[in-house]
Amino acid sequence: MGLMGDRARLLETRRLVAAPGDGSDQDGRDTSAYGPGADGPAGGTRASAFAPSSAGDGGDLELETARRRAAESGDPASLSMLGALLLRRGDLDGAERHLRAATAEGDRSAANNLGVLLHQRGYADEAAGWWRVAAVAGSSAAAHALGRYHRERGDEPAAEYWLRQSAESGHALGAYALADLLEHRSDVGAERWFRSAAERGHREAAYRLARILDGRAPGAGAQAPGGLGALAGGLGPAIPRQVSAGGGDTSVRDLRAHAAKGPRTDGPAGEAEQWYRQAAARGHRRAALHLGTLLEARGETQEAARWYLTSAKDGEPRAACALGFLLRDAGDLDSAAVWWRRAAQEGDGNAANALGALHADRGEAQQAERWYRAALDAGDVNGAYNLGLLCAEQGRTAQAEQWYRRAAYAGHREAANALAVLLLQGGDPAGAEPWFSKAAEAGSVDAAFNLGILYAGRDEEQLARQWYERAAAAGHTEAALQVAMALLRDGGAEDGEAERHLRIAVRGGSAEAAFRLGALLDRDDDTRAQSEEWYEVAARQGHRRAQVRLGMLVAERGDVVEAAHWYREAAEAGSRNGAFNLGLLLAREGSEPEAAMWWARAAEAGHGRAALRLALLAARRGDLAEGQMWCAHAVELGPAEVSERAARLRDALQQELTA
Repeated sequence: MGLMGDRARLLETRRLVAAPGDGSDQDGRDTSAYGPGADGPAGGTRASAFAPSSAGDGGDLELETARRRAAESGDPASLSMLGALLLRRGDLDGAERHLRAATAEGDRSAANNLGVLLHQRGYADEAAGWWRVAAVAGSSAAAHALGRYHRERGDEPAAEYWLRQSAESGHALGAYALADLLEHRSDVGAERWFRSAAERGHREAAYRLARILDGRAPGAGAQAPGGLGALAGGLGPAIPRQVSAGGGDTSVRDLRAHAAKGPRTDGPAGEAEQWYRQAAARGHRRAALHLGTLLEARGETQEAARWYLTSAKDGEPRAACALGFLLRDAGDLDSAAVWWRRAAQEGDGNAANALGALHADRGEAQQAERWYRAALDAGDVNGAYNLGLLCAEQGRTAQAEQWYRRAAYAGHREAANALAVLLLQGGDPAGAEPWFSKAAEAGSVDAAFNLGILYAGRDEEQLARQWYERAAAAGHTEAALQVAMALLRDGGAEDGEAERHLRIAVRGGSAEAAFRLGALLDRDDDTRAQSEEWYEVAARQGHRRAQVRLGMLVAERGDVVEAAHWYREAAEAGSRNGAFNLGLLLAREGSEPEAAMWWARAAEAGHGRAALRLALLAARRGDLAEGQMWCAHAVELGPAEVSERAARLRDALQQELTA
């Protein structure tokens, strides 16, 4: 029989010698490249169908039937079928005899499978010869195998030629291998062939197509103290404990951050999700992980958890880590710890950091340090940073500095910022400045803000303003407040920039910004009502000046009860103006003894008017000595008009005493 012999017999052979399926999801390689294959279009059948099978009645019956057919007919198709069955069972000697006999009669499936057999025995070059025979005769499986053979030897032109022959014949593995080769060259044609393989059920192709589409989706990071001593203490805000790894698409943190960038329901992102689903449904653990992150970003946490669990059970440590974070967010810390531990034991530094943070929050410093070190051993620089934080919390400043330096030299920007803070607190501003600069240039918003504080402490206002503005543009609350205050000082309230920055700071929760926004709007009668709203926002956060001003506004409306409430809030928090105004309100309501108590508190805190009021009360009671005492306080405390009035009253009381 010739190579283009009886079609019906060839179809029977193809049915028995199943086509290789998709590749492994372990590392993206096609581990079934040289498995026994069919000549027709490759479907989703796994190549492992031709792994040696266990002996059983069904297998024995199939083999005996094939042997009988081969013996009775002696035709190439039957011999090829028998050879393929023996190859699957691991009987290489028996398989080779029948495959060579069928190949001699021109059966292309036999030629392909003979190549597979010889490749398994280590005769790669001889295998390639038979694959060429089968490929020239139209075997897409052989063309795929031959292409892989040439690629492994560095002959990419020959590899592309044969892989393209296989792919254009509809062979899934050929399409995948061609796409892999083209992607290696950064050839945009790779997408077409990944899609072709994915549409034929190749799960690794579906995953890699999803990654391409995913990468194409849209959206695919306090008032400055006056002196240097206060400067170091005022740096901030406090640095949060880091529990995730950075760098590339290798950590749960990066995957979740990418997924959260925008809607994932249409366009390239939506199509990517569908391919992730197809690959995940076929057991691709990384696709299941990516699908979980997309679903979590949309708030579909239950389905996300199911895919994380599927991926984690298949051995994906990042999925176990992500599942841990999902459980933590749901309040189940014990279960979260179980999955983090599993991931950490498989070398996931992100999970090790999470375990360290969990133990640190529980006050278990030894355990925390153990896991942070494990994270560092796994190559996660956050481990060094977290060790620095842990040492700093324990007062081990020298060790903290060492760990911060290690992380900072490795490019960890928040570690560079923390190191600079530590140096500044230790009285080394010259050593701190370059680390602040490195961190800020690398994108640390806190470092940019801290540079602003550093320059403000040196009275280098222009440089300070530049860094405040940079931090404010990234949404830093206190930096936005500092920019607004600078604009107000420079008379920039008219153009609305000060108000804009104050509103940014208010959104970040700054009570001081809310108070200053209220004060800015308080200047205009048309915005007075709005100003009261912002005063109240600040007052409810405990801002004493806002409480006093709010009390004054409601008192003007005649709401004595609410005014007294806000004055009292401020006074009890230590506001001398609040205590003085509360005293005035109580005196007008006839509660002079209680008023005197609050005035006394205000006067003791340095309020001259309160001291003058107490002097007048004492004079009316006829207690001239006490009146003179409070007059003396008022003269000392001021302001000027109060001092003048108090002096006159003191002189009058002195005359009364000596009369």
